[in-house]
Amino acid sequence: MTVTPDIVLQPGTLLPGLRTCTQSALASGALQPILTDEEVIEDGGVRFLVRVVSTLRRKEAERRRQASVGLNPVKPANPFLPPERALTVADISRTHLAVLNKFHVLERHLLIVTRAFEHQETLLTLDDFRALFVCMAEYPALAFYNGGAPAGASQPHKHLQLVPLFPVAGGLGVPMESLLYGAGSRCPYLPFAHTFGRLSVSPAEDPLSAASEGFDLYRHLLLLLGISAVQRAGELRQSAPYNLLLARDWMLAVPRVQECYRTVSVNALGFAGSLFVKDAEQLETIRVAGPMNLLKTVAGHSS
Repeated sequence: MTVTPDIVLQPGTLLPGLRTCTQSALASGALQPILTDEEVIEDGGVRFLVRVVSTLRRKEAERRRQASVGLNPVKPANPFLPPERALTVADISRTHLAVLNKFHVLERHLLIVTRAFEHQETLLTLDDFRALFVCMAEYPALAFYNGGAPAGASQPHKHLQLVPLFPVAGGLGVPMESLLYGAGSRCPYLPFAHTFGRLSVSPAEDPLSAASEGFDLYRHLLLLLGISAVQRAGELRQSAPYNLLLARDWMLAVPRVQECYRTVSVNALGFAGSLFVKDAEQLETIRVAGPMNLLKTVAGHSS
């Protein structure tokens, strides 16, 4: 494994630390899981997992609580500066921490958070990829990034996210993965706008070498989408919103033209084949439209 003094996470410690932190945070009430019912909707050769999150309003209640105690609703409190001690799993590097998602739908939902404030619309850096891939080396998982509010980001403080793989035919994986193939940077059976690439080095083999390769591939995929760095609010930020999905051997980038299909918000996990709705009405919206049409609407049609 490539060595750098910037990384402080010891190999083999993240998953035990994640389990221990989860247990104690559940016991103290610091971690508040959101219960869901799960539906499967087949469309375009993909078995989409749609979770009906009837208690998603808990997040909204917390925002109202913050406003009621005098916090500015226009500039809400930053939950990552600093993160709750009870939710902090590990120090990853000099630049990043691993933190549990307080209101989580998926178990073992880990946030890779910058220690100092960086805006969610600034482009990802090599340090971001190093922190992420060191974590991905620890256990099989899917990583994702919501680049800006139109891409489903709910917090402006830069954070990548890591979730367990999903149940698919024959084991665990990613529902959309059956369509992630083809020559070049496009997958012929994905109907929404995207760019795609494969990694030759797995994080499990050499996370820091994989991070360097992944960072280069990320910049290439954004370039193909026409997304670059632009000056905004006194700093360099992305020129357009996008989602990013990363597994141990592939990366998918999706441009975004809007956050919602009607009232249904879509983040990066939608392009993995996993959608979340607040109630039965939104579930019916997805059934009628079809998940692939929903994704085509929020990302634009593939050219």
